[in-house]
Amino acid sequence: MIDKKTTGTANDYVIRVLDSPAEVAADAWNTLLFSQPQATPFMRHEYLDALHTSGCATPDTGWTPRFFVLERGGELRAACVLYLKTHSHGEYVFDWAWARAYAEHGLAYYPKALCAVPFTPVSGARLLARTQADRAQLAAALLDFCQHEQLSGLHSLFASDEDLAAFGAQGLLLRHTVQFHWTNTAPGYAGFDAFLAQLTPDKRKKIRQERRKVADAGVSFRVSEGRQISPADWEFFYRCYERTYLEHGNAPYLNRDFFARMAATMPEDWLLFVAERDGQAIAVSLIALNTSCAGNAAGNAERVAYGRYWGALERVDCLHFEACYYQPLEWCIANGYQRFEGGAQGEHKLARALLPVTTTSAHWLAHPQFLAAVDRYLSAERAGIEEYLGELQQHSPFKPARVD
Repeated sequence: MIDKKTTGTANDYVIRVLDSPAEVAADAWNTLLFSQPQATPFMRHEYLDALHTSGCATPDTGWTPRFFVLERGGELRAACVLYLKTHSHGEYVFDWAWARAYAEHGLAYYPKALCAVPFTPVSGARLLARTQADRAQLAAALLDFCQHEQLSGLHSLFASDEDLAAFGAQGLLLRHTVQFHWTNTAPGYAGFDAFLAQLTPDKRKKIRQERRKVADAGVSFRVSEGRQISPADWEFFYRCYERTYLEHGNAPYLNRDFFARMAATMPEDWLLFVAERDGQAIAVSLIALNTSCAGNAAGNAERVAYGRYWGALERVDCLHFEACYYQPLEWCIANGYQRFEGGAQGEHKLARALLPVTTTSAHWLAHPQFLAAVDRYLSAERAGIEEYLGELQQHSPFKPARVD
C-alpha cells in the first residue's frame, strides 16, 4: 500500500494519499467533480476545505481526512476523500448496533473508514473519476488502504449509482434507507396553486390551513439568493441554527467560521428564507442549490434544491412547515427547479407532497463473521424497506392518475 504523501504505482496509476484538502489542487478536484453525473456542491473542494479549516471535521472532532488522488501520465484520473472515524455521529446511516456488537465481543469497531460528506445526508458522487475503470481502481485502492491500516471496515454513504457499482465489484454490501423528495413534474407546475391542484382534497386543505396560520400570525418572508445574502443575514441564520441545536441539548456540528467560508467561497449555492413579523426577523431556513454543478455534465443538468438548516427565535404554529417546505417549493416552481430534497427521515414530509425514495450506502467489514452477519441483517432489512415503501405509497398525497 502507498504511504501518505508518497507515490507508487498500481498497474499504471500513481496513487497519493494526502492529509488535507490544502494538498489537493482545487481546480483539478472541482473539474473532476463537475464531470460527474451526480455532482453536488457538498463535494466541492471549497466545501470540504471549509469543513476542515473551520475545525468542524478534523481529527479533534473524530474526522481524520485522507484525500486519495489517482494519476496516470501526470493526469488526474480519480479522487475522493476518506475519513477515519472514531465515532458514528454526523452520518445519518446508523451503525451503532454494529459497533455495540463489536464491543460485546471484545473487538474494536473504531477507527473505521468513511467515504462520505460529513453531516450531509445528500446522495451524490463520492468517487470522482474520469471513467468507470478509473473509479474501479479508486475503490480497490480504498479497500487496500483499509486492509493495510487494519481498519474495522469501509463505508460509503449516500453514494451514486456509479460508485455503488464500483464498490459492489469489491464485495461491499448495499444498504438502503428512505428519504423524501419533491419533484416538479415536467413540464413544471405553472404555480403553487397548480401544484396543490394535483393533491387529494384533504392534503390540499391541510396545506392551505397551515399556510393560513402563518399568514394570520402576521409572518411574511424575505428571500435572498447567493451574494444577496448579507453578513447580517448570515449572522442571524447562525443564531437561529445554533439555538435549534442547543434547545435539543446538543452543540451544532457546524460553526460560524464554516458558514462564513460558505458565504465567501460558495455564495451561489445558497438560498435563504427569513421569516419576519412586525419588521423583526424571527426564523430562517437555509437551502442549498446545485448552481455550481448543474449543467456541467450531460447527466447532471437537473437543477436541485436541498433542504438543510432551520431555526427560530419565536414559536409560531406551522412556521417550520412554511419555512422549510412551502416557501422553498414555491420558489422552486417559480425558478424552474426540478427537485427538492427534504433531507434524512421524516414521514411528516409525505403529507406535504415529498415522496419516498431510496438512498443507498455500501459497507465492508474486515471481520469475516461479522461481515456475514451484517449481510444477513441487511437482507432482512431490505425486505422491511420494501414493505415500508409499499405502505407509504398507499398514503400518497397525490390524486390517483386518471385511466381513460
